[in-house]
Order: sequence, then C-alpha cells, then structure tokens
Amino acid sequence: MKNGAPAWLQALPFAAVFAFFFVAPLLLIAAVSLWPTSDYDLVPGFTGANYASIFEGCANLAEPCVTLKTYVSTLRFSLLTWAASLLLGFTIAYFLAFHVRSARMQTLLFVLCTIPFWTSNVIRMVSWVPLLGRNGLVNQALVGSGLVEQPVEWLLFSEFSVVLAFVHLYTMFMLVPIFNSMMRIDPALLEAADDCGASAWQTLWNVIVPLSRTGIVIGSIFVITIVMGDFVTVGVMGGQQIASVGKIIQVQTSYLQFPLAAANAVVLLAVVLMIIVALTRIVDLRKEL
Repeated sequence: MKNGAPAWLQALPFAAVFAFFFVAPLLLIAAVSLWPTSDYDLVPGFTGANYASIFEGCANLAEPCVTLKTYVSTLRFSLLTWAASLLLGFTIAYFLAFHVRSARMQTLLFVLCTIPFWTSNVIRMVSWVPLLGRNGLVNQALVGSGLVEQPVEWLLFSEFSVVLAFVHLYTMFMLVPIFNSMMRIDPALLEAADDCGASAWQTLWNVIVPLSRTGIVIGSIFVITIVMGDFVTVGVMGGQQIASVGKIIQVQTSYLQFPLAAANAVVLLAVVLMIIVALTRIVDLRKEL
C-alpha cells in the first residue's frame, strides 16, 4: 500500500498474538519436558531422563515397548476413524453438491448435519450408552429378534465403541472441506465428461475425486490430528480400559508428572507433524487455497 503502513507493520499485531498464544506455549512445553521429574514440584533443570523413560525398552524389537504399543493403538484408531469419516463425509458431500439442485435445500440439509454439534461432545458420547449397553436398545433388538442368544458384550466399552464415537464426533470435520471443494468444481467439466461418454463411476474417479483432493487432505488433517490427541472419548467409550497417547498424557498430568507429560506431548507433536507433512505432500495447500 502506497499511502498505508508497511505490510510488516500491519502483520505485526497478528504475529504477536500468534507468538503469544501458540509459539510461546509450545516452547514452554518443550522446556518443561527437559526438567527433572519430581513428586510435587516443578524444578527447572536440564535432563533427557523423561525421553529416556518414554522409550525405555523400545530397542528390543522382539517385544514392542509400551510406548510403541500405545502409538500403534492410537494410530489404528486414527486410521479407522479416518477411513469411516472419509467414506461418510465424501458420500454426503457428493449428494449435497451434485444431487441437491436447490441452494436453499442444500443449506437446509447442511444445517441438519451440524445439529449434533449444537450439544457437548460428552453428551453425544453418553447418548451411545443406552443404545450399546448390555441392556441397551441394540442388544434388546438383537436378542428379541433371535439373532443372538445373549447380549453382545463388545458393543460398549471396547475399541468398536471408541471408533464409533470418533466417527460420530468428527465426520463433520471431513465433510465440510470436501463439500467446499466440490462446490468449486465447474459443472462444465462434468458435462464434458458426460459428452465424452464417461460413466458415472469414471466421472467420479477421474474428475470429482482429483478436484476434491484439497478438501480430502484438509479433512484428513483435521480428523487424524484431533483423534491422535483425544483422551476424553477413549476414556468414556473405552470404559477407562483402553490406552492412547492422549490418555497417558492426561493421567500423567493428573498425577502431577508435568515434565514426563510434556515429553510425551512433544513426541506426540512430532508424530502428528510428520503425518501432516506426509499429507501435504499429496497437494500443495498454499497453492490450492
């Protein structure tokens, strides 16, 4: 701007807010992760004992260590949730974008998809208990119809219920960016594909999916990163019996083991950043957005 303030000066307030609320807390967590672990006090210092404790026993490839098992379990939850939410989110977004012609109806149906977000995450999780419990509606229906002789135990407080709750909670984070990408697709491209004799499946795979990959990548980043750090859903739907990285950090914090929890948080952040870098290799988000 010729008559305004320099660009760097205009960006300075936003940079200050970003540094204070994002960069500074991360640096503080990294610093605390190097402090010695004590029972009740935070004692400044410098030690790598916290990281050594995290990876203790991981050198033995014959038997995976606790940390490795926990990360594998957390990654499994993330991948299962990602696959289910991608399937649901893409299908719903495709229907809204290409099969609902009225903009008013699109808006109405989209708002209906957001209704579950009008309540707390905990309330939405707890709502599954009377459905999936041993004496819940699902088991009553299965036993009453004769499909099973006794209630199914794995419906609740299991890995199945954890993944189900994750999909319920976070599919919207996948749906929104995919729907936004699909709405930006030029209808003339679909008409051209149809004129060239492409089937509906060929148009979907060769036109819609490639042009929607920006939304797919953004939604994948949202879902995977949120699930990786989630501990409330794992605790509630897993009956406090399933371990995850976020759950370990929460337990360590509750026992005032802040340096150890901070070290785990740094390792988790590093893993999540590697996942994000891998996903952004698929599409250049800065160029596409």
